[in-house]
Amino acid sequence: MRFACGLLVIAIHAQPLVDHHQHLLRSALNPPVGIALTAQDLIAQMDQANIRRAAVLSVAYMMGNPNRPPVDKEYERVKAENNWTRDQAKLYPTRLRAICSVNPMKEYAPAEIARCAADPGLRAGLKLHFGNSDVDLNDLTHVIKLQAVFHQANRHHMALILHIRANVDHNRPWGAKQARVFLERMLPQAPNVPVQIAHMASAGSLDEASDDALMVFVNAIRANDQRVNRLFFDISVDWGTNPDLLVKRLRAIGLNRILYASDSPPGPAWQKLQTLPLTPAEFRTIERNVAPYMRSLH
Repeated sequence: MRFACGLLVIAIHAQPLVDHHQHLLRSALNPPVGIALTAQDLIAQMDQANIRRAAVLSVAYMMGNPNRPPVDKEYERVKAENNWTRDQAKLYPTRLRAICSVNPMKEYAPAEIARCAADPGLRAGLKLHFGNSDVDLNDLTHVIKLQAVFHQANRHHMALILHIRANVDHNRPWGAKQARVFLERMLPQAPNVPVQIAHMASAGSLDEASDDALMVFVNAIRANDQRVNRLFFDISVDWGTNPDLLVKRLRAIGLNRILYASDSPPGPAWQKLQTLPLTPAEFRTIERNVAPYMRSLH
């Protein structure tokens, strides 16, 4: 909506331009209630919320979860899931962008990343889920594999959309130490692509360990560390009883780095976000922020 006031034209966005964290799930994957199964479902939710575009993150990484029973023909299932997400997004080419995913610890990961990079419907970005893939940043073997994956994504100009919080169910270590490994070992391998950290470095709920990790990035931003020049954070996070802490962290990071993301039905998530004690100008900044990998959708 636009209002003219003399020579000044003010644009007011009732809702975010982009939801940067959505999934499409097949019924066989037993999705949570309310999560869209198909692109048609998601578009209906977006229309209701007046949100124009969304990043659709493939859940192919779930096929390689080492803490679940093995999947028959695992790599074939991974390819099929990425392709299904691509084909769903292609039904709405001006509104949805599919993002490839894979467990970065798997031997087939480099091959799948290369395949996605060669596919116009999947080459925009790569989703990695450290928790689901049981990545351990204390394990040098894991770090070396991740460095190769980050380097490969950078070489193919693929944005990185990352759930970096370690596995919660198995109490994997997470905090400032692991975040420093990510800052010092991972980010230098992908200096030329946007890197989006999901859930404000949490697993969905802002806890003490996640806040300790987040402060590593806050301090790097304050120090003008070049390694975080292209770092963004998506705001799909539950702040529990401490909204003031989250707002403090958002301001320390800089609102220009904060991407609206729901990881849930997009409308209710935005309504909840509006309960945070942010200023109208800060809400407008979040509404208008669009990650580089989404800017070519019109």
